[in-house]
Amino acid sequence: MSERYDAVVVGSGPNGLAAAIELARHDKAVLVVEGHDQIGGGTRTAPLTLPGFLHDVCSAAHPLGPASPFLAMLPLQDHGLEWITPSVSVAHPLDDGSVVVLEGTVSATAAGLGADGPVYRRHVGPLAESADEIITGSLQPLLRVPRHPVSMARFGYAAVMSATRYAVRFATTGARALIAGLAAHSILPLDHPATAGVGLALAIAGHRNGWPIARGGSHALTMAMAAYLRTLGGEIRTGWWVRSLEELPPAPATLLDVTPAQLVALAGDRLGGRSQGRMQRWRYGPAVFKVDYALAAPIPWSNSGVARTATVHVGGTLEEIAAAERTVWEGRPAERPFVLLNQPTLFDPSRAPQGTHVAWAYCHVPEGWDGDATAAIEAQIERFAPGFGEIVLARHTMGPADYDAYNPNNVGGSITGGAVTFGQLVARPRLSPHPYRTGIDGVYLCSSSTAPGAGTHGMCGFHAAHTALRTTFGARRTLR
Repeated sequence: MSERYDAVVVGSGPNGLAAAIELARHDKAVLVVEGHDQIGGGTRTAPLTLPGFLHDVCSAAHPLGPASPFLAMLPLQDHGLEWITPSVSVAHPLDDGSVVVLEGTVSATAAGLGADGPVYRRHVGPLAESADEIITGSLQPLLRVPRHPVSMARFGYAAVMSATRYAVRFATTGARALIAGLAAHSILPLDHPATAGVGLALAIAGHRNGWPIARGGSHALTMAMAAYLRTLGGEIRTGWWVRSLEELPPAPATLLDVTPAQLVALAGDRLGGRSQGRMQRWRYGPAVFKVDYALAAPIPWSNSGVARTATVHVGGTLEEIAAAERTVWEGRPAERPFVLLNQPTLFDPSRAPQGTHVAWAYCHVPEGWDGDATAAIEAQIERFAPGFGEIVLARHTMGPADYDAYNPNNVGGSITGGAVTFGQLVARPRLSPHPYRTGIDGVYLCSSSTAPGAGTHGMCGFHAAHTALRTTFGARRTLR
C-alpha cells in the first residue's frame, strides 16, 4: 500500500472510533479497519427477526453515552444522533405486584422507596450532586490523580464495597432489589469487592442524564461518530479481518480495539514474553445468552409502571439475584437468572411496523456455555408479565458461541472485555497510569479491556489516543 497514515485503528466500535476521532482532531491522518461489512462493534442494529423489526445486537441503553466527557464534546447531533430519554431509567418489578424505579432525580426515587427513602437521600444524594465530577473521575485510569479528590474519595469509600455489603443499610425489599439489579451489570457475584461501585455509578448516571436509547437503534451512535470522523479526513475500510499486525499499512501508531487474546494473536513474536504471559492470563468472566423478540403488542406487565422505561431488571429480590450471579460465576446456569430487558419501541416506534414492538432480553451464563436459556428467560418475564408468550411473533437467540463468532472481542461470549474483578479493575490490563501501552513501540490497546472498562462511552479510545499522541508524536494533552 502506498497510502501514508499517521495512525491505523483496528476495530470500529465506539472505542476504536473515539481513538480515531481524537487523533484526527489533532491533525493526524487516520485509517480505521473493520472486519465486518458494517461498523459498530457492540453498537450495531440489525433486522434479526422479521422484516421491518430492528434489534440492537448488543448494547441498547446507554447511561454513560451522554455522560461521557468525550462524546459530549462531539457534534454528533449534527450527524444524526438523537438520544431518547425515558422519564424512568430502570424499573424493577417484584412479586407482590409493586415496582421499584430509578427516577430522574434522587428525591423522586427516594419517594418510591418507602421507609428507605431517607436512607437513599442520605447516601446517594451527595453523590448525585457531584455526578459530573464522579463520572468524569470514574472514566479515568484508576492510578491517575483525580481532578476532584474530595468527590472521588466520597464515592470511592462506598464504591469499593460489595453490593451485598452496601445493601445492608437498606431495610426494604424494593431498595435492596434496586441496588442488586444495578450492581448485577458488573456480571460478578454481588459479594465481590467494587460491585457496589458499578451499581452506584449507574444510579448516578441515571440521576444525571437518565438511561437513554438512540433513535433508530444503537448503530446511530457509531454512524454519527463515523460521519464526524470523515469530516476530519479520517478513512474507514470495512470487510478487512486483520490476522497479523504485519498486514497493516505502515504508520507510526497502531491502536487496537481488541482484547488481550487478540493482541497476542496479532502481535506474534513482537510481544515480549512477560507481556504475552500477562495477556494470556487475562480472565474474561461469564458470558451472556440473549433473545430478541418481535412482538405483536407491548409487554403485558402486571404493574403498568414498568412501561415507563425502556430498561427493566427482571430477577426479584437481592437474595435471588445474588444467588443467580454466584451460580453463573461458579460455572453453572441459573434456574432463575437475572434478566436484563429492553423495550425500546415504547419510546421509539421507528424500530418496528406500526402497532408492533421489539424487545431484547439477556441473562448471564457461564463462559463458553452451549445450552439454551430461552425458556429460563421467558419464565422470568412471564413471572411479572403473564401472557408474554402469547404476543411473541418471532425470536432470535444468541448464545456465547454466537457472540464469540460475531465479534472476536466477545471471548467465550463475554461482553465486557474482561471480568471486572477488583484486580482487573485496578490493572486493566496492566498496573500503570498508562495501561494502553502494549510493550510494542507504537502499538496501543484502546478496547474495553483497558481503563475505564466496559460501557458505551468511548473513553478507552480517548485515553489511548492521548497516550499515543504523547508517546509516539510528542504532543501535549489538550481538550480542544
